[in-house]
Amino acid sequence: MRRAREAARHARDRTFRSLREPNYRRYFTGQAVSVVGTWMQRVAQDWLVLTLTGSGVALGISTALQFGPLLVLGLWAGAVVDRLNRRLLIIWTQTIQAVLAATLAVLTLTGTVELWMVYALALALGIVTAFDTPARQAFVGEMVEPENYVNAQALSSTIHNAGRLVGPAIAGLLIATTDVGVAFAVNAVSFVGVLIGLLRIDPSGLRPVAVPESGKGAARAGLRYVLGTPELRATLLLIGVIALFGQNFRVVLPLLAQDTFSSGAEVYGYLMAALGLGAVAGALFSASRETATAWGLLISCLAFGAVNLVAAAAPTLTAAYLAMAALGFANIIVNTLGRTVLQLGSDPSMHGRVLALHGLVFLGSTPIGGPLLGWICEAFGARAGLLIAGATALLAGLALLPRVRRLGRATPEQAGEVRPEDTAPRPTA
Repeated sequence: MRRAREAARHARDRTFRSLREPNYRRYFTGQAVSVVGTWMQRVAQDWLVLTLTGSGVALGISTALQFGPLLVLGLWAGAVVDRLNRRLLIIWTQTIQAVLAATLAVLTLTGTVELWMVYALALALGIVTAFDTPARQAFVGEMVEPENYVNAQALSSTIHNAGRLVGPAIAGLLIATTDVGVAFAVNAVSFVGVLIGLLRIDPSGLRPVAVPESGKGAARAGLRYVLGTPELRATLLLIGVIALFGQNFRVVLPLLAQDTFSSGAEVYGYLMAALGLGAVAGALFSASRETATAWGLLISCLAFGAVNLVAAAAPTLTAAYLAMAALGFANIIVNTLGRTVLQLGSDPSMHGRVLALHGLVFLGSTPIGGPLLGWICEAFGARAGLLIAGATALLAGLALLPRVRRLGRATPEQAGEVRPEDTAPRPTA
């Protein structure tokens, strides 16, 4: 019994070890508050567009506008992130997002909102996100040691997906009982939490990162760096395929709720919540791991594809909820492993650009995948979107299987296996 308690305590300490860092703990707490509101807004915005138009294509366009700027600004934004104070940059991006949410709340609650306004605000949010996403992900590397990158990224994914669990359910209830604009207002207020957390961070406790000597050509240098590293290049390719076809949940699930199961906003919220529940479990599982390997990434990709096929065949709403939980579990593992492999496998002075490239293929693919999946779901039903997601993930995983086998037979140095001790940061110049 005593041995079991000690084992449980050891597992708990290993899973939450990054929270021993005071700065990361402050950042983590603030994000935990804000992310619930963020997911509330995402669900509310999707339902608002669907209410205004009844169109899956319009839904895809709004999502594309929100993430399209990553395609144009992503790599350049990463170069900016590598040169600026990341904490101050995040404070500004989070403040602007709060203002945008408040604006949409006012427009909706006063009954003056039109589709073009939602599109414009989604585009503005996308521009801010192009800087905010790589800045937040790279900032994790300043708060914890390299051996804790896997853990810190997984814990950040945990709160992100806890928000996906709680936020959509609350948004669905608010939309059904009050007004969709209330969800936007709550999101605007929730940014107070993350801003307080960022302001409480002690800059002297952050790990130094070398700043590029010149900003000229920095974006191109980041692209050459990734393309010249086979493991980083293969990881981005896998992430791109999954993101393009497999992660358009905000397009597929509203149509699954409305058309396939003849339900309303509350069921869409519950489907997203089930996805978030599985993702929280997947993130905690990832946090207990200490390494990120090519085999782990490949297996999680294949599992993601298989679960999508199962979800496409779900005969009842209860089965769909269970399938969404399993899908969330597989989805967060592949996302966490992919992002961690990129961060651990690159120099800290390149983190902003490498993670910006990750954001470009992960979120920047949405302007293509969103309308495409919206059209497919309109033409063939929401289940077709899940079938496409599953088939493409399986094909991508199987295509990389021979390469991963070669990596498995090679030495760690030959294989490019990602290990924290291989990626110690350079001292600040």
